Amino acid sequence: MLIPHPLLGLRDAQEFTYLGDAVLLNRPDGLAEGAPEAFNEYIYLRGNPAGVHRELWFHEQGDRSWLIVTRNTLTHEILHAELARDVALKAKAGAV
Repeated sequence: MLIPHPLLGLRDAQEFTYLGDAVLLNRPDGLAEGAPEAFNEYIYLRGNPAGVHRELWFHEQGDRSWLIVTRNTLTHEILHAELARDVALKAKAGAV
């Protein structure tokens, strides 16, 4: 499987480490009301969808960047990849 790295072009998936669902970027506020329940869901409750899914991948054997990869889990087709840093900054800018 080839992953289209936004900076380096197509890279073999063996260069990467898969972390899981990209919702991990949305860490709950530890000081908010209901934080224990929110962290329980954040840590232990994960979806395992069949179809298009956003995932976190770490370019361990390359530039050590984190990517958000949109992939079809049924066919392994990679639809899109972007730097996790850029996704987080867009989300932060939208929240302000």
